[in-house]
Amino acid sequence: MVYLFVGQDAPAKNIKLKSLKQEYLAKETAQFNFDILYAKELNLLSLQERLLSLPVKAKKRMVLIKDAQELKEVVKNFILKYVKTPEPKIILILDIDYASLKQKDKTGRIKSSDEFIRQLARHAKIYRFREPVPLDTFTLNRQIELKRTDYALKILSQLLQNGERPERILGGLRYSCQRNFAAALETRKNIRLLLDCDLDIKTGRLKPGFALEKLVVRLCSS
Repeated sequence: MVYLFVGQDAPAKNIKLKSLKQEYLAKETAQFNFDILYAKELNLLSLQERLLSLPVKAKKRMVLIKDAQELKEVVKNFILKYVKTPEPKIILILDIDYASLKQKDKTGRIKSSDEFIRQLARHAKIYRFREPVPLDTFTLNRQIELKRTDYALKILSQLLQNGERPERILGGLRYSCQRNFAAALETRKNIRLLLDCDLDIKTGRLKPGFALEKLVVRLCSS
């Protein structure tokens, strides 16, 4: 059996992986029948050895390939042949971070393993996992527009923990506010709140983090 995990939601992937291990692997021998391989380091011989290994005192073995979008072409080609007639005693799981497929290579071209995924999908059972919500000022502003103070404050806290500079957060909120098509009176009020926050930070009246928290609460209440 071949499974294809596509997405970036690591917690959800771990839950599904745990479920598959409980389904196919006996608890007493699971540690001997479960291999994790990392695509960047994986060569063809190592993969073949894992797929040919027999289960230890069990009916099934499980092989998980992490970051399968990084597999070498020779390994991809082997897998595409293997999945057509997989070894029945082996559960092969390919974990693919689909977002990274869209990153650019050194030449500026978009990396793509879409064809690899399409061919795998013909012979594998696919589980798609949601992409995480991007943490940026646009996401923050969206929660403010929805008046969801608790979520907005959580996103703000995470942005600051990630090292985002307060002035950039403030600038992003100002940009979103100016592009907003809300009533002119509300827009002017929100810009006033943004200017007050900017002044609080620049004069040192409030610490930047607290000033931004105060701003978020006031924007959500406006």
